[in-house]
Amino acid sequence: MKPRTILPGAMTIDEAADYVSLSKATLKNLIHKGDFPKPRQLAGKRVGILVREVNEWLETRPVSNQLPPPNTGRNEA
Repeated sequence: MKPRTILPGAMTIDEAADYVSLSKATLKNLIHKGDFPKPRQLAGKRVGILVREVNEWLETRPVSNQLPPPNTGRNEA
């Protein structure tokens, strides 16, 4: 049988912060202000942020003329 790659449908707040290159505190602040997708209850106390909604949020960010700061892991070649 051929192996399959399954993409995640949801991620934790820590994973979402890493995914969008923001601190966890900044991300929580954006969620609280209603400026970032809210976590969904997955089961019991387990919550996750939908990857699709995060990607949609990223697409709405304005284009910037600034280069990424060096701490983002951007390759300086």
